[in-house]
Order: sequence, then C-alpha cells, then structure tokens
Amino acid sequence: MTRTEGEIATNTDPTGSWSLVVPLKPLARAKSRLGRAVGAERPRLALAFAQDTVSAALSCPAVRDVVVVTDDPVAGAALAALGARTVADVPAAGLNAALEHGVRSARADRPDAAVAALNADLPALRPSELARVLDFAAAFPRTFLADAQGIGTTFLSAASGVELRPFFGGPSRARHLASGAVEVPPAGLDSVRRDVDTGEDLRVALALGAGHRTTALCAPAAGRA
Repeated sequence: MTRTEGEIATNTDPTGSWSLVVPLKPLARAKSRLGRAVGAERPRLALAFAQDTVSAALSCPAVRDVVVVTDDPVAGAALAALGARTVADVPAAGLNAALEHGVRSARADRPDAAVAALNADLPALRPSELARVLDFAAAFPRTFLADAQGIGTTFLSAASGVELRPFFGGPSRARHLASGAVEVPPAGLDSVRRDVDTGEDLRVALALGAGHRTTALCAPAAGRA
C-alpha cells in the first residue's frame, strides 16, 4: 500500500474502478514540436488537448477518478473546473517519475486501485474506446496501448497491487513490451492512440473528431500547418 499527499481528481458520479494518471508539462514548454505548425497558439492548444482528454476520460463509466500531475497553475485550475484536481510534480525528475508520483497519489485513499497512465494530448479521445481499453486491461496485471505510429505509448495500466513501471519516452512500445506488459490490440482504438505532436497529427485528430475546446482553437492553426 502506498500513500502520499495531494488531491485526486474525481468523477461527479464515481462508479468506475479505474484511477487515471495524466501528466502535463507547464504550458510554456508543452508540445514544443507543434510550435512550427501553430505558432503562438501552442500553449493554448496544449491546454485544450488536456481539457478534452480529461473531459472524455471523466465521461468514461469505467473511470472513477483522475490525477493530473502538473506544476502549471493555469492548467491545474482549468482541469479542476472539469472535475479534476492536481498534484504537483514533486519529483521533478521527468515523465516516468511524475507518473509514479501520480500513482502514489491515486492509491493514497484507495490503496487497491487499478491505475492507468494516459497521455494528456489525446484531444479526439472517445469515452467508449477508452472503456474498451480498460475492459481489456482488467484481465491482465499490466497492459499498454501503442501510439498511432506504433513506436510510443499512450496508455499503460497496472492492476490492483501491481506497480505501474512506466517506460515512457521515445520508442516506449518496445520497452513496455519487453517489461512484460501485454499489448492492447489496437484495432478500432484510433482515438486513444492519436496523440498530437505535429501539424499532421493535429489534422488527423480533427478528422477523427476532436473535442470542442481543441476544435475551437485549432481550425485556423491547422490551416497554417
């Protein structure tokens, strides 16, 4: 059992069993590769991506609560308005340390919680597809879902009593597979796999059906990409 300080983002009707951990860099540094396509809109889009991701996650019946790990006060306040609360990135030691910190926070009040890390840049996320991923994940100690390119990872889960052991960054699919995590079959899960790092990624997310915050901002941005 692990415990730590901090608040856990909660669903308004917390009937699900999963706690999700969503990491988010300070907006001034987030989505740096996207800057070439969207210019000065990059921080606002990074926030919109996170808002649409968290909103969709909290709409998934299988999700009980969400922990957002961020040091950005603007992002923290905006995500809290959706029903999420935040924990600071106390380790300040990179993405994987932030995720492990988020898991400790999620299990502070629910030590037996099943947990999953979810990228913050999934603006087209559909609750129904996330539910399918979580349903598959419930049958295994650890699972992961590769990104749309089949190189990185957008989702990593750990069952009750199991450590998350994240290996995000770069070619993380191969590392998660080598770590013993079971790969979630990717068919029909485009919205959970489509993270946004480039202008082309943004266009694809729009075509899938991005959330309204992203859509409101990125139509002119995509036109410039």
